Amino acid sequence: MKKGKLIVFSAPSGSGKTTIVKHLLEQKELNLEFSISCTSRSARGEEVNGKDYYFITLDDFKKHIKGDDFLEWEEVYRDNFYGTLKSEVERIWAEGKNVIFDIDVAGGLRIKKKFPEETLAVFVKPPSIDELKIRLKKRSTESEDKINMRIAKASVELATAPQFDMIIKNYDLDTAKAEAIELVKNFIK
Repeated sequence: MKKGKLIVFSAPSGSGKTTIVKHLLEQKELNLEFSISCTSRSARGEEVNGKDYYFITLDDFKKHIKGDDFLEWEEVYRDNFYGTLKSEVERIWAEGKNVIFDIDVAGGLRIKKKFPEETLAVFVKPPSIDELKIRLKKRSTESEDKINMRIAKASVELATAPQFDMIIKNYDLDTAKAEAIELVKNFIK
């Protein structure tokens, strides 16, 4: 099977990475397909199984770990696992497309380490921690405790930014989207 490219977008929650990834997926000339991650958490808001995530039970997730079915996985919060099934990447490559990921920082770095030549790892940096908190509150999808957990984790994640190939500073969304398109175009050619 011919390997395509792997485009990883990672960032703290609320940085705008999902919005940027969705915009990139609309650019047909980039030949991208979204890698749907598995998670053991419940769906939030309007999330759809098989579109946003594969929502599976904690037991099923652990069975996939034991079966070495994941390209990468992590327990992001207690009993909240996220991971990328190897079969998901293989499926996309079999279609002749490049894979785009919207995943946490640790998962993104693991993919880069496993596929250093095929991967472009991009970190989306928010304007500030205060701005992140405002964005997460505007979502109205999580409790104050969950938001505070995400903010605490964001400080740690921001420190990993230099380990990525590129950093996009998302101070202005339109500028960040345009920068993302150029980075991906240059990488896949």
